[in-house]
Amino acid sequence: MSDNYFEFEQDFVASLRCIPMIVRYKLDTCGVKLKLSHWHQFNHAIRQELVDKPCNKSEEIQSYRTWLHQLVIEQTNTPAKDLPVEENPAWMDETKIPETVQEKAQEIGIKIKLEQWKNLTPLQRFVLIKLSRPSHENKNFLPAVEEFKLI
Repeated sequence: MSDNYFEFEQDFVASLRCIPMIVRYKLDTCGVKLKLSHWHQFNHAIRQELVDKPCNKSEEIQSYRTWLHQLVIEQTNTPAKDLPVEENPAWMDETKIPETVQEKAQEIGIKIKLEQWKNLTPLQRFVLIKLSRPSHENKNFLPAVEEFKLI
């Protein structure tokens, strides 16, 4: 993984035609729903800024949220919707592997051990949670598991 992208995202990061996981993580952190149609209306520089802008500490999260809301209105003439922000999101909990992740791992014939889960970064745990959701196209789950050295 580079600082901002995972290996399994390499087929689209040069063009940033899809919303990379780092931005999806920030969206869930700051509570803004960004549609792919919004993303496509942003130029490459704005997309890159969404990747690079910090969104970790509470003041950064608030700043990212405010900036993103303004940006969406400026670029698309439509406000972005808010998402509920989880107080204790599953990706921050290193003591419990979510059931969806365990089930998806089982489907591909592996078992993720708690020790491995603890050693992942919150962003890596976020990725596995997102890629294991039934509503998500899951072709990147196995590449992510391999990239995170879980098998």
